[in-house]
Amino acid sequence: MTSSSGDALTTADTWTVARVMLIEDDPSVREGLRLSLGRHGHEVDVAGTGEEGLRRLHAVPADIVVLDLMLPGLDGFEVCRRIRAGGPTPIVMLTARGDDLDVVSGLEAGADDYVVKPVRPRVLEARIRAVLRRGGQGTAAGGREVHGDLVIDRGSLTVAKGGVPIVLPPLELRLLLELSAAAGQVFSRQQLLESVWDLDFLGDSRLVDACVQRLRTKIEDVPSKPRYVQTARGFGYRFGPL
Repeated sequence: MTSSSGDALTTADTWTVARVMLIEDDPSVREGLRLSLGRHGHEVDVAGTGEEGLRRLHAVPADIVVLDLMLPGLDGFEVCRRIRAGGPTPIVMLTARGDDLDVVSGLEAGADDYVVKPVRPRVLEARIRAVLRRGGQGTAAGGREVHGDLVIDRGSLTVAKGGVPIVLPPLELRLLLELSAAAGQVFSRQQLLESVWDLDFLGDSRLVDACVQRLRTKIEDVPSKPRYVQTARGFGYRFGPL
C-alpha cells in the first residue's frame, strides 16, 4: 500500500494500520490530521465534539482514539475517562500546552500517550504505531505466576486478585508483565519507557508514573501503600510482593 507522496507501508508495518477515531474541534486541524493519517493507510473517523465522538465510538468501535483535550462542552478529560471506563481502547491525547497540569491530568484520566500542538503528523503517526505495537504484543511467553493473592497468567494474559478477575488495559497489563517477569529487580523509568512504551528519546517519565498509579488502583489493597508495584525512590519501580 503506497501513499501519493511515495511513502510505503512495509509488510512488517501493515498490521499497525488501524481504525482511528479523531476527536478535534478545530476544522483545519481535524482535516489536516485526517488526511495525514489516511495517507499512512489508516481508516479515520472524525468528530468535532466529545459527545459526537462518544456516539461514533459506541456505534463503531475504533482501534485507537486521538483526542483533543480542549473540546467545547464535554471536555477531553471527561471523554477520556468515559472511554477508559468502557474498555481498553488506547488513547493518544492532543494538548495545546505541554505543561505538567494538562499532561498529568490527561494521563491520570486514562490516556496512554500525548502529543503537544501544533501537531507534527510524523510524530503523531509514530506515537500511534508505538501504542498499537505495545497493545498487540505480550511481554513474555506463557506461565502462571502466583504472588500472594495476585495471579498472573501469561499464557491467557489474564490477571486475578483473590480469585476475582481484573480487567487491565493493554498498557497496564504490559507494565505488570514487564515488572513481574523480574520480581525484585529495579527498573528505571527510562528502561520501562523503552520496553513497555517502545519509546526512547520521545519518551516522558510522566507516562510511567501515571500508568503505575492506575495499575495500583486495580491490584493493590491500599494504592498509597503498594505491596506489589513498589517505588525505588529516585530511580524507578520494582515488583514485590512484600
